[in-house]
Amino acid sequence: MTRAQRNPPLLVLPRGRHAAPREVVVESQRERLLGAMADAVAEKGYARTAVADVIERAGVSRKTFYEHFANKDACFLTAYDTGVDALLEAIDDAIAGEAPDWVGAAIAGTRCYLDSLAANPAFARTFLVEILGAGHDALERRSQVHARFAAQLAAVHGAARNDLPELPEVAAYVFRAAVGAVNELVAEELLRRGPESLPGMLVEVLDVQLSLQLGRELADRLTAGRLPAA
Repeated sequence: MTRAQRNPPLLVLPRGRHAAPREVVVESQRERLLGAMADAVAEKGYARTAVADVIERAGVSRKTFYEHFANKDACFLTAYDTGVDALLEAIDDAIAGEAPDWVGAAIAGTRCYLDSLAANPAFARTFLVEILGAGHDALERRSQVHARFAAQLAAVHGAARNDLPELPEVAAYVFRAAVGAVNELVAEELLRRGPESLPGMLVEVLDVQLSLQLGRELADRLTAGRLPAA
């Protein structure tokens, strides 16, 4: 993927007699600001990113920025929330596409997670790394997001137990632990090797998720022949 594909040029909306409706302009400004925030934070880090960096990248005025967001923190958290919502929706779609094969759903959901982060490197850094240094509200938001990912894992596991009653019941904290472990592994990979390497973590991430939920022996048996060689 080229730099231009990762960071497409800003769209200039027509002005004058053929100007876009106000709501279209407002939505375009908002999307550009959110994308600019993610790009600026990925490049400079959250602490060193200023509103000036965001408006320069978005191609809007400072006045326009404050018409959308109260401050830098609000814009950052909105960018985080927007990316998370899109990521969770994409994973849900990937999982649903494999139903009722729950092992296939687990594989598809994990692959979608890793591929989506690799395809959106600015968001990946925001999601995995910069959120940690963005203050108390950001850490609270991160905790809520981890709970949403844990619920997604729990839903897949619940579907599996409907088909295979012999699968062990799993406490809620196990799913939360799996999310934390995966987040740590993927963040380290991102920092050490870059976002393009994340899709190659499919086997490792599934190993963590399924071993915690099922135990290594059962996890290996159920995924045998369904994963690429590590």
